[in-house]
Amino acid sequence: MVLSFAFGRYPINPVELVQTLGGLINNWLAGVMQGAFGVTIPLVDVDPKMATALVNIRLPRILVVVMVGAALAVAGASYQGMFKNPLVSPDLLGASAGASFGACLALLLDLSNIYVQLFAFIGAMVAVGGAVWMNKMVNKYDAILGLVLGGMLVSTLFQSCTSLVKFMADANDKLPAITFWLMGSFSRIDQADFWMILLPMVLGFVMLILERWKLNVLSFGEEEAKSLGINTKRVRLIVIFASTLIVACSVAVSGIVGWVGLVIPHLARAIVGPNYKVLLPASMFIGASYLLLVDDIARLVSSTEIPIGILTAILGVPFFIFIFRHNMKGW
Repeated sequence: MVLSFAFGRYPINPVELVQTLGGLINNWLAGVMQGAFGVTIPLVDVDPKMATALVNIRLPRILVVVMVGAALAVAGASYQGMFKNPLVSPDLLGASAGASFGACLALLLDLSNIYVQLFAFIGAMVAVGGAVWMNKMVNKYDAILGLVLGGMLVSTLFQSCTSLVKFMADANDKLPAITFWLMGSFSRIDQADFWMILLPMVLGFVMLILERWKLNVLSFGEEEAKSLGINTKRVRLIVIFASTLIVACSVAVSGIVGWVGLVIPHLARAIVGPNYKVLLPASMFIGASYLLLVDDIARLVSSTEIPIGILTAILGVPFFIFIFRHNMKGW
């Protein structure tokens, strides 16, 4: 994680990086100690330009990348357990499709970046809410099948709406912006983005961690879970809401980042096994590390930053084939 501070359009050598980070930490501690206890600690001179680049640009980006990677991975692991399907990903219920339509609509209307993120978040929540509503309306016998069908219908609807927006967009101005957003990127991340998603992300993580033992029971099947006293409907709604919350926040700030929520849970399952008490924390840690590594690659391999969604797909497909072929532990 520390090395990620050195990577970017303007690289920082390791010595300067360590000196600047050490100076910033020292000066922060000096302020805390002076204000709380009246203890004076000598301040360290740091390059203001480098400090600004690290604190205002690279630190928020690294933190957001870590949170998005953890969110996509833990949501994918939760969905795979709830739906009892190893091929499930966080966009199963239409969250990515809804977010795409919301963001594309905001870009078409030439709204500012904060509204693009807000429209994407609302689109994701509405899409998943629509899938749950469709399941309730049309299916009263098999909740899992109803949710999957509802997700397929909602995804198709919002993907069609996104295509319509792209068709209506100006080919010389708005269409390139829409296309770039759909490919996913962390290049515009700042401190405001981090603070905006922090609270809902933490809320979603806490909800999933608290429910993780019940996912073990759900993986046995509907009847077995009910016989053990689990309110399966309530657990499903909590998992869906928490997963949608963190995925919506992720897509709102980064665009579409695929394959993380599909591949990482399998890697975590191969390392720690299928017990969700351990699997969810492991998925969060591995997902955060994986996406941070991919983001570093995106910043390094080309003079122009490669969209993160392209790299996650290129790296994810062979990675998934290898894991799926050599380890199906827990399925």
